[in-house]
Amino acid sequence: MDSATSHAAIARLIAEYAELVDDGNFAAVGALFADAVFVGSGEPARGAEAVERMLADSVIRYEDGTPRTHHAVSNLAVDVDEEAGTAVARSYVTVFQALAGFPLQPVAAGRYRDRFERTGAGWRFTERRVRIRLVGDVSRHLRG
Repeated sequence: MDSATSHAAIARLIAEYAELVDDGNFAAVGALFADAVFVGSGEPARGAEAVERMLADSVIRYEDGTPRTHHAVSNLAVDVDEEAGTAVARSYVTVFQALAGFPLQPVAAGRYRDRFERTGAGWRFTERRVRIRLVGDVSRHLRG
């Protein structure tokens, strides 16, 4: 696999995560982390079931099954070690939310620090570290 192909596959995984969270498909998000650890503000979640449970326990979903959010990922930088079959990435994330009576607004912004490995099936997450630096009104997004 060449570096450009690897970069594209890793960028796709990062985008897929954002889309799945915004769709409220926490089981599919968990599957992305089947062999990975997710480190956020709480206890690290390791594996598909733990990541799915962490999201289900912390993120509010509405009648349409979604959290009514939009995760915008930017400033993506990917470094691939083709020989080792590993990669690291860093990016910014801004979470927007809108509901009836809650106009569209950013509710959180921070950074992702990700690690990946290449397997016979392609690239996969091995670690995601989320550091939220700016917090707005998350009362309609997060429980507790």
